[in-house]
Amino acid sequence: MQSILEDYLLPGVRLVPKGEYYEAPIEHPSPAIEANAFYFGNTEWAQEYLDFCHRTESFKERWQAAMGDWTGKTVVDIGCGPGNVYATLGGKPGVLIGLDVAPGSLELAAKQGYTAIRADAQHVPLRSEIADIVVINASIHHCQDMNAVILEAARLVKPGGLLITDHDPQRSAWDFKGPAKLLWNARLLVYRVMGRGFHKTLSQQSWGLATEIHHKPGHGVSEEFYRDALEPLGFEVSVHPHNHETGAEVLKGDWGKAELKYRVGNLLSGRNPEAPGSALSLMCVARRSEAMPSRAAGRQAVPQAQAEATLQLQ
Repeated sequence: MQSILEDYLLPGVRLVPKGEYYEAPIEHPSPAIEANAFYFGNTEWAQEYLDFCHRTESFKERWQAAMGDWTGKTVVDIGCGPGNVYATLGGKPGVLIGLDVAPGSLELAAKQGYTAIRADAQHVPLRSEIADIVVINASIHHCQDMNAVILEAARLVKPGGLLITDHDPQRSAWDFKGPAKLLWNARLLVYRVMGRGFHKTLSQQSWGLATEIHHKPGHGVSEEFYRDALEPLGFEVSVHPHNHETGAEVLKGDWGKAELKYRVGNLLSGRNPEAPGSALSLMCVARRSEAMPSRAAGRQAVPQAQAEATLQLQ
């Protein structure tokens, strides 16, 4: 597998085999990397995430509508976790590379069918313009520098290729104020009273919250975040607000209805819970222009002949 990856790696990068996955050097790991490596590196917690998160039919419909058929294509999944995107969508991409910082998750992703690499999403060890599709699901807000991550993702996309992100919190929807913010700040106590919600223990809950670097009032992504980063690089950008159980209709402007607790949070913050700005997440579908040259000097794309040889090797 190392020989297959060599066609995709930046010059000088050497990966270290770690059983089911490979490891690239991560210099000066940030607090975000350390928290995510611990939480999603716990195999039991990662398995729960794989079993229960982003596995719904609405998720599958939304992603398939945004992406189309990925059969035979080169796909890079940044922040792949234990492999939820591929586990839910299935299909037969030609090359499927998953990047994450959590060893336990990468072991599970490899079993799903990913070529798994431990690497920093802000410093991806892959050449420019290698991917037909780059996907980032529920991951940008876990990273210290969200702008650096989206720019690295964009660098990997071939002319004519797609960059798709989803399930990062929309800043306007999560900017709780007044009583809603007080409830947000007291959420650990609320979890204790309510039986801890999704997580089994308060320790697990606390570590999960520690990974949510930009999932808090005043943080998150916006349409301007995506447009400002991607349009200067020659991407045609479409941004779709949605609530979590809304399928392909998201791409037609139907953002669906949030759960009661989120509706109440927006009401207490003085916002209309039915407005698109109150939808919980944003899906960004960005296609790179065929004519736009790469701005990543020295980070070569994989020649077509090498890419085809890689597919045959797999």
